[in-house]
Formats: sequence, structure tokens, C-alpha cells
Amino acid sequence: MPPESQAAPPSPPAASQSTLAPLRLPVFRMLWLTWLFANTCMWMNDVAAAWLMTSLTTSPLYVALVQTASTLPVFLLGLPSGALADILDRRRYFIATQFWVAIVAIALCAAILAGGMTAPLLLALTFANGVGLAMRWPVFSAIVPELVPRTQLPAALALNGISMNASRIIGPLVAGAIIASAGSAWVFVLNAALSLLSAFVIMRWHRVHVPSPLGRERLGSAMRVGLQFVRQSPRMRAVLWRIALFFLHSTALLALLPLLARGMQGGSAGTYTLLLASMGAGAITAAMFLHRLRQMMSRDLLVLRGAALQAAATATMAFTSNIYIAVPAMFLGGVAWISSANTLSVAAQLALPDWVRARGMSMYQMAIMGGSAAGAALWGQVASITDVRTSLSIAAVTGVLGMWLVQRWVRDDMIEEDHSRSTNFNRPTTAELPDAGRILITIEYFIDPQRAAEFRAVMQESRRSRLRQGALGWQLLHDISQPARYVERIEDESWTEHLRRFDRVTASDVALRDRKLAFHVGDVPPRVTRWAVE
Repeated sequence: MPPESQAAPPSPPAASQSTLAPLRLPVFRMLWLTWLFANTCMWMNDVAAAWLMTSLTTSPLYVALVQTASTLPVFLLGLPSGALADILDRRRYFIATQFWVAIVAIALCAAILAGGMTAPLLLALTFANGVGLAMRWPVFSAIVPELVPRTQLPAALALNGISMNASRIIGPLVAGAIIASAGSAWVFVLNAALSLLSAFVIMRWHRVHVPSPLGRERLGSAMRVGLQFVRQSPRMRAVLWRIALFFLHSTALLALLPLLARGMQGGSAGTYTLLLASMGAGAITAAMFLHRLRQMMSRDLLVLRGAALQAAATATMAFTSNIYIAVPAMFLGGVAWISSANTLSVAAQLALPDWVRARGMSMYQMAIMGGSAAGAALWGQVASITDVRTSLSIAAVTGVLGMWLVQRWVRDDMIEEDHSRSTNFNRPTTAELPDAGRILITIEYFIDPQRAAEFRAVMQESRRSRLRQGALGWQLLHDISQPARYVERIEDESWTEHLRRFDRVTASDVALRDRKLAFHVGDVPPRVTRWAVE
């Protein structure tokens, strides 16, 4: 079982699987409302920045680059921020990110009121705001599984999607009203105030941070282990390919939406706000029925249909200037967004144990924002070379085709694993701690030669397990003179990192250990030897 401070609440008998069930938990409810405020600030900032850019320049590329500047920091800083969220006190880290966003909002306001705002400066400050988002998202993603039972995790993530899309409605509406009545500067003033309020709310959360007795991981080592885990997880690799591709193409619509809004009959800031709100309303509506959709179809089928629906919405927006057609199209775009993004988010969360959750989810967010940043720049450039209609049409067609191909080339055949923490493995003790340097572990097995092929197949699973826990290297040695003798060889970065692997053991690792031991013949268990590399 996870440590008390990290464990999710036990699942009540016959717990409700409705989308709203997690809101009955007071701590989750408080942090969910905080997340709603934070996302509202994000959308207010993005709307105000995107609309402000249309008054500073008419270049489609510059307008699209607002989206790139907002999302690129998450791609660049996602892994370090995820590693820090796994190492540091997640509560304090979350608070710090909110103060950062508030400071950037104040700087944006000051630049506008001083009359010194330019297109490059707006991109720079939007990038700085994106840095705050890059630091914030991994820590919140890692916190959610601490607060809800595993059975309610899909519902909790659906609620996060509702929060994101409710803010997609509230943020643009508030931003549009303020822009129309008082000007863009005051949007950023309100953004700063709400960010500070969110920080003070988080301060009320009395989360107990239990430091590891082995001390904090080094940032470089923590990042390496996070990358290594994802590399050795077929589920995470499949999820990352799918989410990156989905956002690479779906971002075309959001990135070029300010230009589409201006081109509508009577297009104004209110038009832009209405279109964004329609997308948010579609996502909220679909989120309430996601648990039924997941029961009706497989994960990949739901994602593929979401990509197809997103393509249909994008193509419709490319060829209409009628607001009465555009609003339903954006509504369907919101349905597609939440269906694909939430489905893949649940898959990612279930593929990650708690010790690496922030790092894993940071790479998930990196895939989203990397895809979004690349997509905004790509489709903005295509629109500059051709026109907006052509750019959106190409994005729609290639989005569906690309998702279909990825689902066939990068398959997700991994069974569900139990990532709950296990204390079944005992830490080794030694009278004299090794000096700094690598540690080599050998485990000697004696196997019936007739079962050698089965054993080697299981040992490949052992390889993935050891590397996911943080081992530097793994080998399986076969004694030529004794065909029954096999030696598993594992290399760790240091004695401390070797001990950390015992804190990362899951129930699935224990089950794998038992499967390996079932092949061993003899009266004594496999011999384990630990070597200091000198």
C-alpha cells in the first residue's frame, strides 16, 4: 500500500461511478475549484493575448504564434517540472506556480498601460505565462490520484476536463466583456487577482509531505528515470503518439480561430468568445456521458472517432462564414476534444505508478503542448502560404489519416497492470556502505532446459521492469558449460539509487518475481550477489 500521505481514499462500497462522484470528497472539491479558477485565468490570458495580437499585426503567422508561445514552454520544460513535482513538496510547488502566473499577468498589464506593447513583446510575455503553465500542470496531474479511489479516477479526470472546458466558456466570456468595456489590460489585472486567490486557497490544503529517507533524487537522475520508465512502457508510448498527433491537427482550428471569427458576418471579439464558448459547452456535455461511451467501444475506437469528429468540425469551419453553422461545428469540436483527450489521459494515469506519476504526466503534457505548438506554427505557415481555408482542410484530412495509421503502427496491446506500491521486497543491508560508484547485481537461476524459451520470454518482461524502476542496464547471461544456469545482471547508478528501486516496487513487479521463481529448480532460492564497481 502507498504511504498514508500519498494514498488515495479507500473506495466506498458500491461507489458511484457517475462523473460527479469525486466532488463528494472535500479536498478534491477544493482543489478542483482551484483548478477551475486557474484554467479560467489561462483562457482569459489566451483570449486577450490572441485578440490583442490581431490589433498589433494582420499576419496569420504572428496570430498563430500566440498559441505556440503559450504551449511551447510546456514542451520544453515539462520533464524538468515533472521531475521537480515528484521530488519536492507538491503543495508548495503548486502555490509557487500560481504566484509566477500572477507576476506575468501584472507585467502584461503594465506593458499595455504604458503603451509599449509590441507583437514580439506580447509573444515573449505569453511565453513567460506558458512557463507557469508548464510548471503547474504536472503537479496537479500527479495530485489527483492521491485524492480519489482508483475506481473514481476516470470520473475525476472527466471532471478535470469539465473544469478545463467550463473555463473555456467562462474565461472567454469574461475576457470578451472586459475587452469590450474596459480594454485588454484589465483582463490581465483580473487574471493576476484570480491567480493570487488560487494560491491562497491551496495554502489551506494541509498535505503532509513525507521526504524519502534516502534523500531527494538528483534532478538529472530523476529526469533519466522518468524518460526510461516511459520508454519501457508500451502503454505510455502508444498514448504519447496518439495524443501528440491529435493535438498536432486539432490545434489548427484553435490557432486560426481569431482570423475565422474576424471573417464571420459581423465578426468581433464577441464572435470569437461565442465560438470558444460553444466548444467548451460541447466538451462539458460530452464529459457527462464519457463513462457510457467507454463501455460501448474500445479505447482506440473512441479516439479514432474523436479524431474524425474533430476533422469534420475543422472542415466545416473552413468553409462557412455563417455563425449559425459555426456554433454547432465548434460544439462538435468540443465533443471530439474531450472524448479523445480524456480517454488518453485516463490510459496514461493508469499506466503510471505514483512514484513517477508527475514525470509521466509531464511527458503526456509535453506531447500535447509539443503537438499544439508545432501544429499552430505549421498550420499558421500553411495559411500564410495559401489561405486559412486550405490550411484547415489539409489539417482535417491528415488528422484522421494520421490517427488511423498510428493506431496500426504503434499498437497498445499492454494488459492493465496493478501499480499499487508493494513492500514485498526487503531492502538489502550491508555492514559497510559502498563508496560512490555503480552497483552490479547478479541473480543466478537454474532452469529446466526444456523450458528455456518460456523463461527467456519472461525475462524480457523482467528487463522492462528493472529499467522502468531506474536501473542503468540489464543483461541475461547463459552459461555455455552449464545449460541450466542463467544469470540476470542489473546495473544501478549508485547504492542509493539501488535502494530507491525497492521503494518503486509495485504489485505487478511482485507477480513478475513469482513467475520468474516458478522456473527455478533446486532446493535453494536463486543466489543474489551485489558488487561495487571499482
